[in-house]
Amino acid sequence: MKENEVFAVILAGGSGSRLWPLSRRNLPKQFLALDGDATMLQATINRLSPVIKAGNVLIVTQESHAKGEAYHALLAYQSLFEPVGRNTAPAIALAAARLMADGADPVMVVLPADHVIKDEAGFRASLQSAIEVAETGKLVTFGIKPTRPDTGFGYIKTVNSEQETVNSVLGVERFTEKPDQATAERFLAEGGYYWNSGMFVWRASVILAEIEQHLPEVYRIVQEIGAESRMTGNCQQAIDKHFAAMPSISIDYGVLEKSSRVSLIPCDFGWNDVGSWHAVHEISAKDADGNALQGNVIAIGCKNNLIRAEKRLVAAIGIEDLCVIETADAILISRSDQTQRVREVVDALQENGASEHVCHVTVRRPWGSYTVLEEDREGFKLKRIEVAPGGKLSLQSHAHRSEHWVVVSGTATVTNGEEIITVNKNQSTYIPMGTKHRLENRGKIPLHIVEIQVGEYLGEDDIERFDDNYGR
Repeated sequence: MKENEVFAVILAGGSGSRLWPLSRRNLPKQFLALDGDATMLQATINRLSPVIKAGNVLIVTQESHAKGEAYHALLAYQSLFEPVGRNTAPAIALAAARLMADGADPVMVVLPADHVIKDEAGFRASLQSAIEVAETGKLVTFGIKPTRPDTGFGYIKTVNSEQETVNSVLGVERFTEKPDQATAERFLAEGGYYWNSGMFVWRASVILAEIEQHLPEVYRIVQEIGAESRMTGNCQQAIDKHFAAMPSISIDYGVLEKSSRVSLIPCDFGWNDVGSWHAVHEISAKDADGNALQGNVIAIGCKNNLIRAEKRLVAAIGIEDLCVIETADAILISRSDQTQRVREVVDALQENGASEHVCHVTVRRPWGSYTVLEEDREGFKLKRIEVAPGGKLSLQSHAHRSEHWVVVSGTATVTNGEEIITVNKNQSTYIPMGTKHRLENRGKIPLHIVEIQVGEYLGEDDIERFDDNYGR
């Protein structure tokens, strides 16, 4: 690593619960395409070029994402996996220590993975300015000029806002957590306040020194992880062992609100944190009546709606100011000004022991995907499984169910107990309960099978793995 290199640390561990039913716990919004064809994570990486090359991107995310539905999205990049979520300060401390592990001290650009920026050239200009300021030892944050008294953002008060121009450098007086409506209105009337974008630029050594001063427990655990990594040569193993002991705290509250090193650069590059379906409507292309229609949608006499169809036809007549989001197993209908409350739906699903907030009907895996076609509480489940060419499921067994596999296209290589057999199209095999088994696709075309599960418990956690190519 060269001393003057710049690295991007992308925080991709959030849950995105306010964008349910599209965003789920196992596949949150940063791994979805909400504005165009690229996922939000990929769009975040793409807009950094040529300031920061893809090889200098470090992604911090949950281990469950990396070994599950986001496996292929993360495969091309350097990554650190959090075994549990502990907010932004521990994630940033871990990334800074990782970047300094070989003795270098790069500037690190910290970005959430789930924001939309319309003016990418303007963003890169602001980024260059922030990098130059960070090289002097400052902690730099991007401030967004408020356009409305929004209670969904944190606010930053600057001390010399009369000098404001785009990409100027302002001092910071204080941070304010998400205010109530009256306070937000007062901030706008007073001026000198900016939305906290959650994007930061600093030298790795500077932020680590600030964490040591203001969050000594976080710093201590990061040092333990570093020492064990050097001793064993296995950084992720050390993270898995010690990370859960971290306090859960944001970098804003834990460090920036207390530091004297913070500077703010005002920005105007079409930023949106896409924190609700109303925000998705704001950034989306609209027809003459203000409707953002995505997927197979027919809208007659409708105005100012977001209507998104993922699987089925959605037809709407005479509705206004609504967000209608359809997926294979759930439909959300909300007034546009109430979409911040979607999180309450997710909370209710969790309290009721439901699964619709956890995963979709179709679930991605490193080897391919599966789709639940039908599930009955009397003890059976029907799945369609697709295994990509070269894909191989883990060698596993189930304590509570048997499985029957029917090949509908491609050729399956099946380990069934002590046997390894080939199962061709329109043939089947039976896997008894408790038998070690594995499904492989050694062919050049996708393998599709229908799986019938029968048993007293059919949960995805009824798996004992004996060997797995993907480290699960």
